[in-house]
Amino acid sequence: MKAAAITSFGGPEVMQLIEVPEPIAGPGQVRVRVKAAGVQHYDCAVRGGWTPAYGLTVRLPQIPGNEFAGIVDQVGEGVTGFAVGSEVLGFNLLNCYAEYVVVGADQIVDKPASMTWEEAGGLTGNGQGAHIALQAIGIGPGDTVLINGAAGSLGAFAVQLAKHWGAKTVIGTASLRNHDYLRSLGAIPLTYEEGLAERIRAITPDGIQAAFDTAGGEGLEAAVALIPDKKRICTFFAYDRIEELGLRVVRGERSAARLAELAELHTQGKLRIEIREAFPLGRAADAHRLIETRHGRGKIVLTID
Repeated sequence: MKAAAITSFGGPEVMQLIEVPEPIAGPGQVRVRVKAAGVQHYDCAVRGGWTPAYGLTVRLPQIPGNEFAGIVDQVGEGVTGFAVGSEVLGFNLLNCYAEYVVVGADQIVDKPASMTWEEAGGLTGNGQGAHIALQAIGIGPGDTVLINGAAGSLGAFAVQLAKHWGAKTVIGTASLRNHDYLRSLGAIPLTYEEGLAERIRAITPDGIQAAFDTAGGEGLEAAVALIPDKKRICTFFAYDRIEELGLRVVRGERSAARLAELAELHTQGKLRIEIREAFPLGRAADAHRLIETRHGRGKIVLTID
């Protein structure tokens, strides 16, 4: 099969389209013919030589990719609930930038008919990441929440989940060109510039209770200045400042149950998935270059014929 793989550690140029043996589904597993695979900063970190701290071994050539959507074409012994032909979306730590991926049956859910393949391929990582973060900081009815970096895929999921979970006000930071987009998601948009804390104070006389940071900079500084309970601030960007700022360390595992909840919200029209750009598998390096600019809104995906 064809796969986009890391042939050495380094920049995007080390991503190459190669031929590798097709994997085979074992007991409790399914093989999925991949239609779309999401691109994440996690994948770029693996490409650069980082090894995830989950007892995982990265071996070159290594196929990255940790989220996908496609059609089941093999079902291993003991699997129930899925059959050959089932349209699914799911997650894996590696190996999703390929024509086929083998995963446990507990790592997939049915793809809603309302989702395109690109949307389904890009839901798992950022969707579950936002869910984990907001759950950790206790977002609920009546909260005023700051989402820093709200136009990116992770931030946009967080805005929508915060609104769905009852937040009274969601403030989202983004470049001016993305402000109408944030308004369409239900957020009050603000730019990143200096003086952000004062501008937030001006529109929230009762203060803000929680923040999710995906961009660092002035947004994170404003959250620390304005929120008394630092355990209600979560960053998925400035990991090196968590201890210094007294923030909580947030960890969580992706699960089929959480993914099914997000898929159902999409079916109900309560969760939009913005696609920034879709690249063919052979242009995985270009997809990595684009995501590493950290500019633009929405999800980057690879599509596979």
